[in-house]
Amino acid sequence: MNINDLIAAFGVIINGIPQALLALTYGFAAFPTALGFFMGAIACAILGSGIPISMQAETIALAGTMGRNIQERLSMVFYAGVIMTILGFTGVLSNIVDLAGERIINGMMAGVGIMLTKIAVSGMGAHPGITSISILTALFTYFLSGKNLVYTICTSVVIATIYANITKKEIGGLIQEEQRKLKIQKPILNLNIVRGSLALACLTIGANIAFGNITAGLGEGMTVNVDHLTIYSGLADSVSSLFGGAPVESIISATGAAPNPVTSGIIMMVGMGIILLLGLLPKIGKYVPGESIYGFLFVLGAIVTVPANAGAAFTGATGSEPIIAGVAMAVTAATDPFFGLFAGILLKLFI
Repeated sequence: MNINDLIAAFGVIINGIPQALLALTYGFAAFPTALGFFMGAIACAILGSGIPISMQAETIALAGTMGRNIQERLSMVFYAGVIMTILGFTGVLSNIVDLAGERIINGMMAGVGIMLTKIAVSGMGAHPGITSISILTALFTYFLSGKNLVYTICTSVVIATIYANITKKEIGGLIQEEQRKLKIQKPILNLNIVRGSLALACLTIGANIAFGNITAGLGEGMTVNVDHLTIYSGLADSVSSLFGGAPVESIISATGAAPNPVTSGIIMMVGMGIILLLGLLPKIGKYVPGESIYGFLFVLGAIVTVPANAGAAFTGATGSEPIIAGVAMAVTAATDPFFGLFAGILLKLFI
């Protein structure tokens, strides 16, 4: 371990805090989420994996908007985690990916980018000032910094937070102080939860493939075992949500570029877990508005996810491939990732 490992871990922690605040605004609890981080750290240490897990804006936003209340959101995350764990252990994930193909997977992820953009723009209704400043700052920082997402999220959150505090906007109204103890939140089941769980599972399939390979590509000679990643991210989701915590998923992590990516990733997850255990996040949330992350969501959706995945889905596509990828993207954007993936596969088999 050296200083660069620590710097990379610290940068990813800073990147994760605004996304963790977004989770709090949807009712997820910070304290039990630490269990997910510690489980990820243990798994990466045992497996020697340099692909860490953390707060992921896409999953948080999808669960937060599809679940009508916190009980439904927790249940969706729990069942999705169980599904992904089973897929990872059995190796069925590889079969699903092979059946769908890269065109459909990328089309689905492009649709997720459109969903994120819609969520970001929706903030204009309730808090137009904070949301617009966050989006404008994020766009300006992203292009000025040479498309650095860490700088983008940090700068947009800081500027939007300063504006909200100077103008005395109401901040943290949806964030509750937590009792630092564990209590099982019994999962429930209904049709909306089934749909949400399948949607989260489909999103996770795409994210594990995309984010896992991007993080692995940051380091020299590092590879990603998608089945291993799926297993420990699924277990982390299930354990965290069972006690009221947020999803903890695969991310694009700067620790992949550290001299010792496994060590750096473990340090990041342990550090984030400690912050959550100490109860610092709800206190931070009283000063940092949840809407401050909408700029990052807009850039992540409209500028990063949609162009990259749509390009991969349509570039060089022949025959019916553009139609299939387009259907997967459009249906995902209009409904959710499960229906997008299902529609793409169904059309592919029909043609």
